[in-house]
Amino acid sequence: MTQATIRLTTAQALVQWLANQFTQIDGSQVPLFPGVFGIFGHGNVSCLSEALEAVQDRLPTWRGQNEQSMALAATGFAKAKRRRQIMVAAASIGPGALNMVTAAGVAHANRLPLLLLAGDTFANRLSDPVLQQVEHFGNPTVTVNDAFKPVTRYWDRIMHPAQILSSLPQATAIMLDPADCGPAFISLPQDVQEIAFDYPVRFFEEKIWTIPRPRPDRAALAQAAERLKAARKPLLIVGGGVRYSLAEDVVAAFALKHGIPLVETIAGKGSVTHYHEAHAGPIGILGSTSANALAAEADVIVAIGTRLQDFTTGSWTVFSQTAQFISINTARFDAIKHRALAVVGDARETVGELDALLGDWKAEPELMRRAHALFADWDGLLTRLQAPTNAPLPTYAQVVHMVNEAAGEHDTLITAAGGLPGEVAKGWRVKAPNTFDLEFGFSCMGYEIAAGWGHAMASEGPGSPGGTPIVMIGDGTYMMMNSDIYSTVLTGHKVIIIVCDNGGFAVINRLQQAKGVPGFNNLLVDCRVLQPENPLHVDFVKHAQAMGAAARRCDSLADLPEALEWARGTDRTTVLSITTDAWAWTPGDAAWDVGVPEVSTRESVQAARKEQEEIRARQRVGV
Repeated sequence: MTQATIRLTTAQALVQWLANQFTQIDGSQVPLFPGVFGIFGHGNVSCLSEALEAVQDRLPTWRGQNEQSMALAATGFAKAKRRRQIMVAAASIGPGALNMVTAAGVAHANRLPLLLLAGDTFANRLSDPVLQQVEHFGNPTVTVNDAFKPVTRYWDRIMHPAQILSSLPQATAIMLDPADCGPAFISLPQDVQEIAFDYPVRFFEEKIWTIPRPRPDRAALAQAAERLKAARKPLLIVGGGVRYSLAEDVVAAFALKHGIPLVETIAGKGSVTHYHEAHAGPIGILGSTSANALAAEADVIVAIGTRLQDFTTGSWTVFSQTAQFISINTARFDAIKHRALAVVGDARETVGELDALLGDWKAEPELMRRAHALFADWDGLLTRLQAPTNAPLPTYAQVVHMVNEAAGEHDTLITAAGGLPGEVAKGWRVKAPNTFDLEFGFSCMGYEIAAGWGHAMASEGPGSPGGTPIVMIGDGTYMMMNSDIYSTVLTGHKVIIIVCDNGGFAVINRLQQAKGVPGFNNLLVDCRVLQPENPLHVDFVKHAQAMGAAARRCDSLADLPEALEWARGTDRTTVLSITTDAWAWTPGDAAWDVGVPEVSTRESVQAARKEQEEIRARQRVGV
């Protein structure tokens, strides 16, 4: 029997297939690929755009202003949806494609799904070299799209129309696999996009995808239960994998039932509310004195859904040298780190099964009492640091607190780089789970406003966090990537943006001077300019207004509450600008290993080098 076929171009078939993929969220069937962020150029406008235009009622296309930022918006969307839906980012060839490499790195480092489609040079090479082609003299098969290989989980170049029959399902399976999750990249040569092929009709049948929940090995789980029962001072570290597994309630109940303090990584923050009974604060370099003290005393650490990044571990200095680890993770690569007892499995299912094995076992009550006391001390310190003063400039801590107070229960805080990550990781009191997005896997300047756009899109439909995205950024980050202010106004997705103007790249200036180097090329006052006595400052209010946003300047901390109330009532994206102190920071007590010159004529650098050597002497080296 001859199977039914339909003749379509490669681009048409690809788009039709994407439009017929679905998933279920909270009992509702929704598109797996709910939309495309696209910028068209000669490498995709005549074929891919033709295909997308025909299905725009089922697979809407949103025009970005920059290829990097639209792919970052897609990444923010995936985080808001907790990896249950995937946006597509489509670009032309050459510079348009390469602009998405940074965003691919963000998605890869954060284990987030993102489908990238980029045009490519001609497969037949008859017109070589084509516009925007980079030629490699010794290898004509290499194009700029090969640059995506280090920052994607799946990479393919479609050289024949039939190849998408296997490539698209494989790319999707990887993006939905909790162990392998990350960006997928498909390269589309211009001439291959146009070629017609007789595709099987059944290839385009609707498919409902589900996210697998792998169960742990029983022997490993039993070992974990025995190790935990023998612990005197256990500790739970909750990572982003807990949120992606939808395991927040299960993990929180586990902590309370067994009397184990719960601390959060940067990606895990927001798994529980700030004042949850088991919560003892964020851990690590951007963490709390409470969590770090508990980590130093812990004899058994249960790390759930975390890759144990250096900002979590204090470059592996926050734990005792004799502490033992149990690592619950879907990814074997993460689970075996630092000789941990690896329990490879889904966080929700694994914690539930571990709970059953532990039965009524509970840690000594004194452990939770100590956690409560340490956390109360930390919370009191935050309150003191965040209180208004008569200082001429407000601190980040004070601004964060006022924004936090004004935020609705389901508004999501978004930031990524500069000084604000430390301030919000420490000082933002989460009101509802899944309302906090601090991108610090890649710490990508420019993620923030773009991700706000993605979060605003994700606030619609089943499984949405609801509320309004609130983006907090410094002036340096604003200058690096701000064009999606216009995108949000153009598309009608409201975001509130708080710009803290501290005169440059203040937090890296802090690190620079802490390591003995004089202020240089970070703050505007330390940059090489023609008029050093009067460096130009940007009027962020006028700039935002020029892109269609509502905007207002706050001349003091006292102006901020009323401005925030006004911002919540506007009908479009709203930007608030406030000048902040570049020198005042919420303190931390964890170490960080960075490079410091081994030799220098500066005494300040020599002192910093000695301090760095002392940090390295405390590190757990692979054990």
